[in-house]
Amino acid sequence: MEMPRPTDAQKDAFRALVPDVPGVEVRPMFGQLAAFVGGHMFMCLFGDRVAFKLASPDLEAARRLPAGEPFAPGGRTMREYVALPLAAPGPDDLVGQALAYVSTLPPKPGR
Repeated sequence: MEMPRPTDAQKDAFRALVPDVPGVEVRPMFGQLAAFVGGHMFMCLFGDRVAFKLASPDLEAARRLPAGEPFAPGGRTMREYVALPLAAPGPDDLVGQALAYVSTLPPKPGR
């Protein structure tokens, strides 16, 4: 499977979604971008899609969105993630939900 490559405009749109709050950082990952808090990824760019790590009730609701689908890079589903087109309506709410959920996880060692 060929890895999708985001355009510079898509990378800029992703960065615009990431909250400017203490502890949140954006790092490159496999030619994409990902946002982390406490060493845990809470959202990532994958080509023209953005994926969010969500708590179970939020995840179920997000997957019911018309454009919501499981996030499966390389054919392997990441069970706590939902993917939507970068331009899909509603990502702002998902950003907050993902950040709030992942912020409850204990920081990874070394962070």
